[in-house]
Amino acid sequence: MSLTDVLIRSLRPESRPYKRADAGGLYLEVRPTGAKLWRFKYRYLGKDNRIALGAYPEVRLAEARQLRDEAKRKLREGIDPLAERKRKKLVAQFNAANTFGDIAKEYIDKSVAEGRADATIVKANWLLDQLKPIAAIPVVDLKPVDVLAALKRIEARGKYETARRARSFASRVFRYAVATGRGESDPTAVLRGALITPRVTHHAALVEPDEVGALLRSIDAYTGNAITRLGCQIAPHVMARPGEMRKAIWSEIDLEKAVWNVPADRMKMRRPHAVPLSRQVLAYLKQLHALTGPEGFVFPAFHTFRRPMSENTLNQAFRRMGYAAGEVTAHGLRTTASSLLNESGKWHPDAIERSLAHADANAIRGTYNRGRYWDERVAMHQWWSDYLDALRSGEKETITALMAA
Repeated sequence: MSLTDVLIRSLRPESRPYKRADAGGLYLEVRPTGAKLWRFKYRYLGKDNRIALGAYPEVRLAEARQLRDEAKRKLREGIDPLAERKRKKLVAQFNAANTFGDIAKEYIDKSVAEGRADATIVKANWLLDQLKPIAAIPVVDLKPVDVLAALKRIEARGKYETARRARSFASRVFRYAVATGRGESDPTAVLRGALITPRVTHHAALVEPDEVGALLRSIDAYTGNAITRLGCQIAPHVMARPGEMRKAIWSEIDLEKAVWNVPADRMKMRRPHAVPLSRQVLAYLKQLHALTGPEGFVFPAFHTFRRPMSENTLNQAFRRMGYAAGEVTAHGLRTTASSLLNESGKWHPDAIERSLAHADANAIRGTYNRGRYWDERVAMHQWWSDYLDALRSGEKETITALMAA
């Protein structure tokens, strides 16, 4: 006899579990605790099996019959409903353990293992924190609109460049998830035109020769810390990024061969970089050697030689010289060198790019050019230092001779 709701409600628990059948393999199991549990019994590949369909009265009789019919339909299609349920549960557990935040942290750990720069790792963790609204969501559940909502929260604070960088970081995480079998696609791919494009701001730099000469005279007259002054004097000559220079250690500098070998782990492009040292730079370094050598940081912090000079030290010195943030920065000195060297017309553009440690789009060509232009770069660095000296002294004849040589 088929079950009815009246009959089900009248069933009372006994000392041992017992069953009451409905039809088509559906039955109700009454437990000693009073729980009434729906079960569906079936055969699959010659074996008896059963699957739980919920508890009464949360699952009413009519709903239990619908669930039985759905299970039967799957059996007709050759699907074991219990095996399918287990698979879905495993998938759900797998997805829950692979949230965007979990995979992003794994991706960052991979970057650490690959030797990426500390600044890159710090920035990645910071960007992950900006994407906190989606961090707890499984990557397979994230849609473009979910990611866009998180990015728009950043934009709402006026952080347009941060939003753009966060989208790029999220894209790398999603692509890593796909590559490791835990994601299906990169939902940020369709968001490229959805964010506000920030106005490009370049590092403040002087590009007029007379202004550069005035800056060099101000540096020479600087009365602050001697190490800071020497840092400001060297920076225009070597064309290095501020982070590369301030973390230089004496073991990287070969005064006899007049070369500074910067290791790959401190370079933006993760490639070792060699800087030719002119006579002027060697003279400055010999003064520094007496103050900070022979080991450790070339430009140590004020209060301890165990840490490098602060990233703001040179810029603060420029401010004390009377230059505003919109006029001169340590990084902008690279722009000064690039502009004036290119305007001189004396040096191959690739030689200038090599000295600025810019990446070549073609890796093979870049490797070839680094070797090919070394002699020209040595000559160029010496010419550049001579030119800076002439600008500083204001010797027009010397400047004219250098440009004509």
